Amino acid sequence: MKKNCLLDIIELETEFSTPLGTNKAVNKVSLSLENGETLAIVGESGSGKSVAALSILRLIPEPPGKIVGGKVNFNGVEINKLTDTEMRGVRGNDISMIFQEPMTALNPVLTIGEQISETIKRHTSISKRGAAEKAIQMLEKVRVPEAQKRVHQYPHQLSGGMRQRVMIAIALACEPKILIADEPTTALDVTIQAEILVLLNRLKLETGAAIIFITHDMAVVAQIADRVIVMYQGEKVEEGTVYEVLENPQHSYTKSLLAAVPKLGEMRGKRNPEPIALPNQINQSLSPIPGTNEKLLEIKNLTTRFPVKGGFFSKVTANVHAVEDVSFNINRGQTFSLVGESGCGKSTVGRSILKLEKAHSGKILMSNTDFLSLNKKQMKDARADVQMVFQDPFGSLNPRQKAGSIVTEMLKVHGVGARLNRQERVKALFEKVGLTVDQMDSYPHEFSGGQRQRVAIARALALNPKLVILDEAVSALDVSVQASVLNLLMELQSELKLTYLFISHDMAVVERISHYVGVMYLGRIVEIGSRKSVFENPQHDYTKALLRAVPMANPRIRRNETELNFKPIASPIHDIGYKAVASKYKKVATEHLVLTTEIGY
Repeated sequence: MKKNCLLDIIELETEFSTPLGTNKAVNKVSLSLENGETLAIVGESGSGKSVAALSILRLIPEPPGKIVGGKVNFNGVEINKLTDTEMRGVRGNDISMIFQEPMTALNPVLTIGEQISETIKRHTSISKRGAAEKAIQMLEKVRVPEAQKRVHQYPHQLSGGMRQRVMIAIALACEPKILIADEPTTALDVTIQAEILVLLNRLKLETGAAIIFITHDMAVVAQIADRVIVMYQGEKVEEGTVYEVLENPQHSYTKSLLAAVPKLGEMRGKRNPEPIALPNQINQSLSPIPGTNEKLLEIKNLTTRFPVKGGFFSKVTANVHAVEDVSFNINRGQTFSLVGESGCGKSTVGRSILKLEKAHSGKILMSNTDFLSLNKKQMKDARADVQMVFQDPFGSLNPRQKAGSIVTEMLKVHGVGARLNRQERVKALFEKVGLTVDQMDSYPHEFSGGQRQRVAIARALALNPKLVILDEAVSALDVSVQASVLNLLMELQSELKLTYLFISHDMAVVERISHYVGVMYLGRIVEIGSRKSVFENPQHDYTKALLRAVPMANPRIRRNETELNFKPIASPIHDIGYKAVASKYKKVATEHLVLTTEIGY
């Protein structure tokens, strides 16, 4: 065991049995962790980083998994030789873990307070009352507002960022020496992600805990890590300080990860979107995509509200003002992006255009046809011109259908072509989105995340739509897969003159792909204009806050709490009859509304 070393892992090996043979998920990986240090383990899905972390705590499911070799020394004790009972004493007490998805990690039938207290009582002799009091203290430590009320709430009553703070509170409840954070910010909005990173840095200083931070995002690594290990196909391929790895990477895989991260500001001075230059795609076209100035879609004063029912007779007591008085145009062959945090209404705008959500009022005009005036049959025909790609391709693809059949179904539903013609059309689509004809016979679960999204894109293109709505279409993808899908979208736009409504919370991605941008807050567009004007000269305070929160892939520029200074987003729910509240809400949301004159808004 090395001097001053808290955790020392020597040639760890973990494998999984599959129908096709044995898969070596972690192959002789060695690493060390010192007191008070943050070690980032970086790699894409399947690289073995999460399996390595789970192996430390012996949380690998057996079967099909098994730890077959190596040593794990913690504080001078070889914990891989401990009994199951002894190991349960280590988990949560000495080494705690924050999981990627708090909604599935938290128990939905227990209150927040009960779940924190449960951990405390499991590892200490504290009384029930003492555990309840400490639960409140832990929520206050992770900056959860109104902690005394929150302890009585259930996970579904909290936002994603608040649920992740609860997970951190549970992990820190017994003051562990090591905190393992497995992709804790991947699914979060950019502002909440920034808050969580700052929070972890602050808690490390306050508690003295060492952190193992698992991620695929090199920009996040730059903001939090002291030392970095890069994993690829179960092996460690590079190791060094955060400055050595990010400023002078040695391995080609590390270089490709850094190149794939869209960097805020790299489009400065450029008017039109350009594909990302990836090391393994030397011959790709990097031509800008200008589009046209011909108006394709016009949204006028779109308003969508959701009723909130309550009481014995389930009367409508309030409304969620999801979209309020939203107006914008999209030009043919261009990309208009809606950006904002979860709950701002951007996805509801996309779903309202397709009438997947019923709009309260307004107009949605394409070719002088108002979608809101169409009946069910007319809208079915209209949807041939407007298609949607959803955030989660696994959830949006039928698991019982082969990929080719999923795309062919679109042609059948709309009565396009004969059977043989459909087959040829689908083959051409698969090749166009970078898939092989042979993959038409594969099921969704047999594809990687990026390949599934390519199938979803092929399905959306099957009917030659005029407009494609991309709802967080790359948010859940690894950085290199995200970059290749973004490049594919831009290449298809250039080749087929496609028009996109791109919905995202990722400001760096939006800057790369957009012609025009609308920033949404509380259901309203608070700033709108060309990508250049919004990103290079933002006017609204909320836009500036979003840009400040974007993590930089530069370890020498780290955000602090003073710089971020975020405030909770106001609730979009308004009681029936409270006109004064609604009026005040409208005033706050539209204050300093910024419009550009460049495109006639």
